[in-house]
Amino acid sequence: MTPLTSLPPGGCGRLLSLGGERSFRRRLMELGLLPGTEFRLVRLVHVGGMVEVEVRGCHISLRMSEAEQIEVEAIAP
Repeated sequence: MTPLTSLPPGGCGRLLSLGGERSFRRRLMELGLLPGTEFRLVRLVHVGGMVEVEVRGCHISLRMSEAEQIEVEAIAP
């Protein structure tokens, strides 16, 4: 398992687990980030610390610190 931030831009993955506080995990699940969900990492913006992922056709932006709490496995696109 690796953190979401370790995937390269354009890389695809499957969400394995969500870390962090309960309210944070609940917010991600409401946005469609559930264990087993496949996604694509659209971009990492190190200046400003943002991560953009595409999940089920929707784009979601996360803080870098939030993305580091999401464990994923890389999968083929």
